[in-house]
Amino acid sequence: EQLTMAVERKLYTVEEFEQFLAQSENRDRLFELIDGEIVEKMPTQEHGAIALNIGSEFRIYLRTHPIGVASVETRHALPEDRYNDRIPDVAFNRRNENPIVRQGAVPKMPDLAVEIKSPGDSYRQMQDTAAYYIAHGSQLVWLVYPEKRLVAIYRADGTDDILTENDTLSGEDVLPGFTLPITTIFEF
Repeated sequence: EQLTMAVERKLYTVEEFEQFLAQSENRDRLFELIDGEIVEKMPTQEHGAIALNIGSEFRIYLRTHPIGVASVETRHALPEDRYNDRIPDVAFNRRNENPIVRQGAVPKMPDLAVEIKSPGDSYRQMQDTAAYYIAHGSQLVWLVYPEKRLVAIYRADGTDDILTENDTLSGEDVLPGFTLPITTIFEF
């Protein structure tokens, strides 16, 4: 006879997560809250280089098209969602009436979110992340897969695409006129 014990997993709220982040041993580490679970992000050098490549291209574009703010590893949380405080690898938020956030999370999901697959991420986790962003206000999500050198695109209208190194990303309606050859993302 086998005895099975059910282990109850604690789900954290955003308020509890904020308290967790304030603890001295957590201040210099990178965590996000995903469906009530605290997850530590540990980007690799490859991950950081890809984020920099994409973020740099956003910055160049935004110098001549000052329509919003691009950032890396920036917290985003919806006030009504008590169990998520997400950190997209690269984010773009259109300019609106709100000033730039100086403390805490941006109170909305990014208009464009970029997630770069780390070795420990599953494809299902990546797709779930894209689905979360789209369901909660993002217009465009790019999932970058370094080992395959491709980018999956998810849109608010429900369409998606997969681009390879022979293709060029478009900012579509979110970043009008922005283009980025996929090969540029993987230049180190």
